[in-house]
Amino acid sequence: MKKIEARRLAMAGGAAAGITAYLAFARPRLLRAGATDDEVQGPYSGSGVIPDGIRSATMAVTIDAPRSRVWPWLVQMGTDRAGWYSWDRLDNFGRRSARTIHPEWQEIAVGDRLAAKPDGSQWWEIAALDHERFLGLRMSLDLRGRPFDPAGTRPRHFTDSLWGFELKDTADGRSRVVVSGYWSFRPKWLQPLLSVLLLEPSHWVMQTRQFSNLKRLAL
Repeated sequence: MKKIEARRLAMAGGAAAGITAYLAFARPRLLRAGATDDEVQGPYSGSGVIPDGIRSATMAVTIDAPRSRVWPWLVQMGTDRAGWYSWDRLDNFGRRSARTIHPEWQEIAVGDRLAAKPDGSQWWEIAALDHERFLGLRMSLDLRGRPFDPAGTRPRHFTDSLWGFELKDTADGRSRVVVSGYWSFRPKWLQPLLSVLLLEPSHWVMQTRQFSNLKRLAL
């Protein structure tokens, strides 16, 4: 029995040490991958879109192309359109993201919906748009995965988030893409737990993959 208890204590201690190391060293890097202090701490577009929204992770990348060559790839995103340029098996239902610009998908407006599921039952709505400068996508769901009208009364339990893409010029003619956003969730006590255990690591995995593909596609 003493050996079993000692083994359990050792496992618990190892788990605690692992969690502490992740929170102290890995998580801070994950939350600001590629971003400068100014990009993390400064204002970010779309702050008024999500009522009582909390600023989410800020990630950034420099692309060897001007904003005019990056923007067309962003505006044609959507499961029913060009995909998301990330891990297609995970976020695009196995459909391959586009490798070319499609002129028919370039005209977008606030209020348009970019499908997040093939059947159209969930979507990202264009909530903010500034040509070649900012694209803000909003998803509003109850915790059964059903969309609700964010202009109306929110359900008792919900997730309401903005996924933003901010584009800036660099001094040498390249572009800087800064991805961040805002998130509101109820029940509120569950939000930090979901963020640390699920949202933050999964977002890092998908966003870094999208950055990598955008760097290649925009050339």
